Amino acid sequence: MVHEGGTQTNLKAIREAIDNARINAEISAVISDSQDATPILERVSPDYICLAGWKKIIPDEITEKYANKILNIHPGLIPDIVDGKVLNPDNTKALWNKGMYGNKAIQNFLDQKATYAGSSLHFLTNEFDFGPVLGKTFEKIEPDDTVESLYARLKKKENELYVEVLEKLCKTS
Repeated sequence: MVHEGGTQTNLKAIREAIDNARINAEISAVISDSQDATPILERVSPDYICLAGWKKIIPDEITEKYANKILNIHPGLIPDIVDGKVLNPDNTKALWNKGMYGNKAIQNFLDQKATYAGSSLHFLTNEFDFGPVLGKTFEKIEPDDTVESLYARLKKKENELYVEVLEKLCKTS
């Protein structure tokens, strides 16, 4: 599922990995965050739902119906437990950026003078911006970084993380 205003880089990375036989899967539908999404999901009954730039709250009944099937990439480092913490590679505390996405999350890394930006790929749950973490990626923040330069580098790592996680999941499903 994609957000209509998104950049579609996650979707492009997933499609390329499927085309190159890196991910053993097929895309059964690409839908946007519109009212048509739920009936389409029910019709195609996917093994996994990959949120790719999705910027709306998913209703609890959907997260419950597709428990451990909805993957979400979050521009922050989600801990494995709600009151836990994640450390950056330099052992400083990583930022979760709960409730933030896109440029706002990247700006927060810069505003907080973080040493690393990062993203987490997790299964979506009813707990806001939290769920079982499937993978994390980190990007060192450079002194002259802007939101655009940092986000561009982090997006490349997010794309690769999405592919790596799907590659593992699709081998076991």
